[in-house]
Parts: sequence; C-alpha cells; structure tokens
Amino acid sequence: SVPALAGPEDVVVENAWSRASIGMNRPGAAYMTIRNTGDEPVTLIGLTTPLAMMPEIHETKTNAEGVSSMSPAGEIVIAPGESIALEPGGLHAMLMRLQEPMTEGDTFPLTLLFDDGGEVTVEVPILGIAARGPED
Repeated sequence: SVPALAGPEDVVVENAWSRASIGMNRPGAAYMTIRNTGDEPVTLIGLTTPLAMMPEIHETKTNAEGVSSMSPAGEIVIAPGESIALEPGGLHAMLMRLQEPMTEGDTFPLTLLFDDGGEVTVEVPILGIAARGPED
C-alpha cells in the first residue's frame, strides 16, 4: 500500500502575527498556530518569505539557571488533529537577514514548507513593536 500524504488542505494556520522591527539589523519573528485537520501526520521542514533571506523555526529553551537560548527546531511533526503554537518564548518563526524593515500596519507572505512538497502561504500582519499577541 502507498502511504497517504497529508496535503496542504489539511493544514490550517490561525492567528498569525509579528512585531514591527527597529531597522533591519536584528531579526524579526512571526507567530501563529498551525493545525493539522487531516488524518495523517504532517512534517513542517522550513519556511520561505521575500522579507528575510534566512527564515527558520527556532525554539527558545531556558536552562536550570534561568538562561534562555534559541536554536533551530528542525523538522516539526504535527500529529492528526493536533496543533503547534509558534509563540513568544517557545517555538517561533525567526526572520533573519531582513530585506526591509518590518513596519507596523504592513503584512508579508510567509510560506510553510512540508516534507511531502506541500506549501501553505499565510499573510502575516505586522503589529506594534510592543504587541504581545494577535489581538494587540
């Protein structure tokens, strides 16, 4: 039997948002909830956006001494019926080598890349520099 591939139609992206940047020297970040509505796991393997030359999913970890560090998260498997949250302090989309400043009120396209060749593109609104969530 041939394994079923979870298509992009099984992936729902909700509550995407980002913060305005100060210039282009520091990376930007984007946050969202990615839900798998299908009955097969989906594996998120990367990101692409014209806004940044090096978009990656990073994970923030805090050690026993309370020191936080970020590292690439690698592939992320989302089980059927499950979701993952990209949020401040956890997994997030890191937008390195910005091509232009992230300006409050603008939006940018962010494409999620899956291991089966599927892609899902979402328009990410850029909120104020102090925003803490999609409703700010």
